[in-house]
Amino acid sequence: MQFEVWAPQAGRTTLTCDGVTRALERDPERPGWWCGQAEARDGSRYGFAVDDGPVLPDPRSRRQPDGPDGLSAVVDHARYAWRAEWGGRPLPGGVLYELHVGTYTSEGTLDAAAERLDHLAGLGVTHVELMPLCPFPGRHGWGYEGVSLWAVHEPYGGPEALKRFVDRAHELGLGVVLDVVHNHLGPSGNYLPVFGPYFTDTHHTPWGVAVNLDAPGSDEVRAYLVDSALAWLRDYRVDGLRLDAVHALVDTRACHFLEELSTAVDGLAADLERPLFLIAESDLNDPRIITPRAEGGLGVHAQWNDDFHHALHAAVTGESQGYYADFARAPLAALAKTLTRGYFHDGTYSSFRGRGHGRALDRGRVAAHRLTGYSQTHDQVGNRAQGDRLAALVSPGLAACAATLTLTAPFTPMLFMGEEWAAGTPWQFFTDHTDPELAQAVRSGRRREFAAHGWKEEDVPDPQDPATRERSCLDWSEPEHEPHARVLDWYRRLIALRSGQPDLTAPDLADTRVAYDAEARWLAFRRGDIRVAVNLGAEPAAIPLGTRPARVLAAWEPVQAPGADGVLRVPGESSVVLVQE
Repeated sequence: MQFEVWAPQAGRTTLTCDGVTRALERDPERPGWWCGQAEARDGSRYGFAVDDGPVLPDPRSRRQPDGPDGLSAVVDHARYAWRAEWGGRPLPGGVLYELHVGTYTSEGTLDAAAERLDHLAGLGVTHVELMPLCPFPGRHGWGYEGVSLWAVHEPYGGPEALKRFVDRAHELGLGVVLDVVHNHLGPSGNYLPVFGPYFTDTHHTPWGVAVNLDAPGSDEVRAYLVDSALAWLRDYRVDGLRLDAVHALVDTRACHFLEELSTAVDGLAADLERPLFLIAESDLNDPRIITPRAEGGLGVHAQWNDDFHHALHAAVTGESQGYYADFARAPLAALAKTLTRGYFHDGTYSSFRGRGHGRALDRGRVAAHRLTGYSQTHDQVGNRAQGDRLAALVSPGLAACAATLTLTAPFTPMLFMGEEWAAGTPWQFFTDHTDPELAQAVRSGRRREFAAHGWKEEDVPDPQDPATRERSCLDWSEPEHEPHARVLDWYRRLIALRSGQPDLTAPDLADTRVAYDAEARWLAFRRGDIRVAVNLGAEPAAIPLGTRPARVLAAWEPVQAPGADGVLRVPGESSVVLVQE
């Protein structure tokens, strides 16, 4: 079997495979690469040593059976017999469902999560978006401090378990999206600097020195990231990737890394003859990220739209701290702007940042599905001090209004696991660092951060306490009982409407029309023949919809269709979806 490793500054490189050590030779065709042959099979343990240093895991390891610090293992992808015939599922018209493997079930494994996929098929979502799966220290964590960008966290089940999960999802008609982290790697088990210039101090990020995308040696680092992305799509038949915090991918080269990545993904989609896509998390509000390459953009297929979330959250909760401040000044106006223009900050002043922020989105060039809308995500729930979900902050009626807005808005909707039944469990920040000093640093830093925002330190859960993760696991008995069953039925009805009414998946963002009354706290919008009305106030609201006859498709509380006066009377904290005929 051929082994190879990029170590451009090494004077000597060796391979140890199944206990046998041999020297590698320089590759005459590829500067900086070392290669050699060794007997190996699926499961063989191996590692590389640079200049007679310790034997370390392969930077391109496909499996880490003993965690980030252990030896790598050979993976023969051809051994798995795929069951599902799968032609892919494109993003337009989709409904995403964000899922954390470690807390979706109490078992916290991919196989246990796969057993619950029938629930998602019955809910009506189209894609499961898995939070990061790369190996990280310990057993439980969010996954954003992973290493080994080709490997699957062993406590989740490793490579074979991911294939079984994807296979089962595809059998049920569900696409699979994987969250990948290219902007930094975890501090534990990160041996990349031993091998080469994977990082650069030319730029800095919130996690320290930046990944090397534009300094000397960056050609190979970019290839390292692109190849890992393609491996998930090819070897595991994943349908799309969510790219974490792309604003931290600092790149001054003429061809931005995201453009290089989107080009490679589109090329693989053509080769495989099935749709593949990228969804960026970006704090830039820069429409060039999601503008097609042929029109001068970077060609990423969609992005998370935090502005929609912030406007919606401020409107239903009244919270105004931190980044909610700009939206809370006039929350219904902010919500109306995001529904019609995508971004709220499109060059406007952001008090949170102390500067102007964003750039206007050209609605004639960017289809509505390229923005992902949501009322909750792992970030927006888990980065609250106590991990409280929206259902813990507002009444069931207001939570239902948030669901209505999310699932009828022009954007590609995304749900966060358990949201669909107003889960009573929190989702808190938890870690399982094996390094005591790092564990204490995370614990202390978390408490300091929230103490600065007015929380008592003793009220902030200890991330290292196993009970913090256990509290965050979904309780699968809840959907059988009220009020959870009613909320679940509401989500199913809204998703079915989105699937059955073409106007709700129309791509033209400019076609949405919004009206609102800030004092009475109602908002209504139209998309084609569909009318959506939400009353966030406690008192009934009279909402003028026009004299064209309308029929109620779904209502949180019973309502009558508008009479001859065209006025819809909506109970307090309720929402309605209608079709005009």
